[in-house]
Amino acid sequence: MILRQLTVIKAIAMTIALLLPCSATAAVVKAADYSSFWIWGGVKSQPILSQAENLYILQGQIVEKRTLNKTLTILVAQGMPVARIKNSNVWLAYRVDTLHWSPEIMPIILLRLKQWQLSGNPVVGIQIDFDAKTKHLQEYLSFLKQVRKQLPKGYRLSITGLLDWSSTGDIKTINRLNTIIDEVVVQTYQGRKTISNYNVYLTALSRLKVPFKIGLVQN
Repeated sequence: MILRQLTVIKAIAMTIALLLPCSATAAVVKAADYSSFWIWGGVKSQPILSQAENLYILQGQIVEKRTLNKTLTILVAQGMPVARIKNSNVWLAYRVDTLHWSPEIMPIILLRLKQWQLSGNPVVGIQIDFDAKTKHLQEYLSFLKQVRKQLPKGYRLSITGLLDWSSTGDIKTINRLNTIIDEVVVQTYQGRKTISNYNVYLTALSRLKVPFKIGLVQN
């Protein structure tokens, strides 16, 4: 298994994240040492982005909207508009508040993938940013299977994951992700801060058979 480390840069809001070779170590996380980044909306860019190998670009949030008669699932557009990205692979990232998607959601995501690709970008796939609780992982697996079925061949599927998955969850269930997704990015932070005892969980990650990266906080 190859361990890749993904770093989160934060300002007022989470802005970008970066990829660190597994051999690199540092007391302080510096953006210049990384090559893959999350790009969130409403934040100032940084010069290091010109050197990025991979960009995970926020494109929207999927939420439930309740009316008097029913509950709808909608995709709220967020993040940067379609652009020509030089020298970087592009992942389209979606924050997800609910797994109960209406039939209209996935076609919107697929259209967005096509728009980015038609603009000359090497589009890799999509990332689902959902905080699935450990005890609800089976439901999450079922959801991800449906997303995978609707994702055209050639596109990859990435998800974010919670730090305690590998230590407190059913490892057999978690490793079933290996047949569904291409990678999981394990978050070592909550809100804008690093989880104080994150290192306690890291050794348990060796139990994962799923390709993974680790989310760190800049500085």
